[in-house]
Amino acid sequence: MASAEAFHCSVVTPERAILDSETIGPVQFVAFPAHDGEVGIMPQRAPLLCRLGSGVLRVKTADATHRFFIDGGFAQMVDNKLTLLTEQARAETELDRDSVLKELEEARAMSVEGGGHAERQAAIRRAQEQLKLTPERR
Repeated sequence: MASAEAFHCSVVTPERAILDSETIGPVQFVAFPAHDGEVGIMPQRAPLLCRLGSGVLRVKTADATHRFFIDGGFAQMVDNKLTLLTEQARAETELDRDSVLKELEEARAMSVEGGGHAERQAAIRRAQEQLKLTPERR
């Protein structure tokens, strides 16, 4: 059971459970992209229901900080348990810089005809957020 200085956290996509406190241990802090900015969660936070945006999710335990790219969904904090239901979650170790750069290039080449400007901007932003998790080659 989580102490007063930690809480339970789980991240779930339609395909699978990505992260759970049962495997990584009690969580001390989480920061996630909301639809209107970044939200930070600490133990014993008041109940919260929030729409997720696209960006970097940081989950801090006593031993490590786990980082993921997430894309949309919802976050709920209740009874010292944070649940993030997201369309997509990719651990930083799963991201390949060359693939992400290719995604960015494809997003920039998307057509904006027929009202596609918003989709193009969202695709560019998703790729740029993923790039934050991929180290540059030296």
